[in-house]
Amino acid sequence: MPLSHHDQITLLKDILSNHQTDCCGSVAECEQLERLVKSLLVNPSINNNIRPILEQVYSYSQNGINTQNLDDHILSNQSNLSQWVQDMNSYS
Repeated sequence: MPLSHHDQITLLKDILSNHQTDCCGSVAECEQLERLVKSLLVNPSINNNIRPILEQVYSYSQNGINTQNLDDHILSNQSNLSQWVQDMNSYS
């Protein structure tokens, strides 16, 4: 059974929150973020205000996949991570 867009956004926020709280993550999590964002961006049911946030998260996930030091990448995006989750909470 596929996830609804609400479930996808919840999962996305959970991964971002974990990155923000734990200050670490995995390439697999970044790949999951990428898949979730791709799926959400093609979904006409999502709030248009979330689209720019999703594009930023997509860039974050791409950079995370390709970085030499993922933990440093996550640390350098701490303020973005919390802001993205707050913004998604206000639109979802």
